Amino acid sequence: MMDLRPVGYVIGLTVMALGLTMVLPLVLDIAEGRGEWTVFAQSSILTVLTGGLVALTCRNGVQAGLTIQQTFLLTTGVWVVLPLFGALPFMLGESDLRFVDAFFEAMSGLTTTGATVMSGLDTLPQGLLLWRGLMQWLGGIGIIIVAMVFLPELRVGGMQIFKAEAFDTFGKILPRATEIASRISVIYLALTMMCVAAYLLTGMNSFDATVHALTTISTGGMANYDASFNALDPSSEYVASVFMVLAALPFVRFVQMTAGTARPLLVDPQVRAFLLTILVIVLCLTLWRFVQQASPSERVFRRVLFNTISIMTGTGYASDNYMTWGSLPIAVMFFTGLIGGCAGSTSCSIKIFRYQLLFASIRVQMGRIRSPHGIFIPRYAGRAVDDDVLTSVMSFFVFFVVSLGVLAVLLAFTGLDFITSVSGASAALANIGPGLGDTIGPAGNYAPLNDTAKWLLSAGMLIGRLELLAVYAIFTINFWRS
Repeated sequence: MMDLRPVGYVIGLTVMALGLTMVLPLVLDIAEGRGEWTVFAQSSILTVLTGGLVALTCRNGVQAGLTIQQTFLLTTGVWVVLPLFGALPFMLGESDLRFVDAFFEAMSGLTTTGATVMSGLDTLPQGLLLWRGLMQWLGGIGIIIVAMVFLPELRVGGMQIFKAEAFDTFGKILPRATEIASRISVIYLALTMMCVAAYLLTGMNSFDATVHALTTISTGGMANYDASFNALDPSSEYVASVFMVLAALPFVRFVQMTAGTARPLLVDPQVRAFLLTILVIVLCLTLWRFVQQASPSERVFRRVLFNTISIMTGTGYASDNYMTWGSLPIAVMFFTGLIGGCAGSTSCSIKIFRYQLLFASIRVQMGRIRSPHGIFIPRYAGRAVDDDVLTSVMSFFVFFVVSLGVLAVLLAFTGLDFITSVSGASAALANIGPGLGDTIGPAGNYAPLNDTAKWLLSAGMLIGRLELLAVYAIFTINFWRS
């Protein structure tokens, strides 16, 4: 029988860490003087005590490494349990959300999806707004560690292709996670502080600059205003665009840069493809809007640049309602959200490297059709790609399409229209945030949806954030027999 104590111990510690983080919005609420600090005091005490008790109960099962089954359970369990406690301030605070809404908001925050059921953000206590930002910031660094440590070990979605190049000398999984976390945390914090400083230069106050920096570097997209970036100085869109791109690059390259070499970043094929894709989409949409409006302007270019990067990186900020741009931009924005950033970053969705491996496999198959006796080997970054990597990538694409279809159908069964069902399923699985249409589009939110739809979308956000197979595996019979 599988020993669950190591999993419980780590989850307990992460819950405790989440509870301690609640002290920051608590202090801010005391400074604001609105009497909301008791919400975070109660939530923090309950969270720390629960996490501590679980960790103490399971401490005698601590071991140096984890089995594959335990790693799967830990990866999924953390992202299931943390939203339960992250939801407490939303239920107890001024927002007074029901459990389903509070859990949806917390899941959206920790998975850096950015979908929200909350409105009236402009008048909420600062502590609650900071908590939304902190959850996304913690979720961002958490998913980097998962992507760099756990997913390559679990051979999920082709991520094993990055196993050999990064931190394979650090030992077993848990010690390696600690080492990686320490290095990444420094870079992650440095980027956040740089983003804060840049936002301050655009005229943001210190609070807005801090919260928006937290949600920019995490590519989470939760803003302090119902109007998102449309309520801020236009220059902030350029700042956000730069840092969203930086956050969508592989953080292992930043680690290598701190060692004194930028070459790995410059020659990384997924970085090049990512930047080229953004450039092409922005230029095409800008030309389209220039032609359609017959009035080229900096404002049009800025909003196309900002909103395209926001959707592609899965951040989900909005400075304009792109539903009014025309049918072509709407379609482009929908598929842009299914591209994503680089592996090992805070961005989400399918990821650039999987498309590169898919095209490499297609080229090989086309070559074999033309020359049946020829030898064709798929390559990535100049290296031959193993068949198990290609199989893993193809499986990911199949599971993603099937999951998207099933989730969209289930949402339709709850009474949602076609556009809301399909775009909502896509936005959840790809962790984008806004969908399409008047309800969940860039000018709306998810509050009007029924409870069943919110639970389904919460599950979709979890599944998508953990690369699908990391969640699906634990529901197979063979997983529990091993």
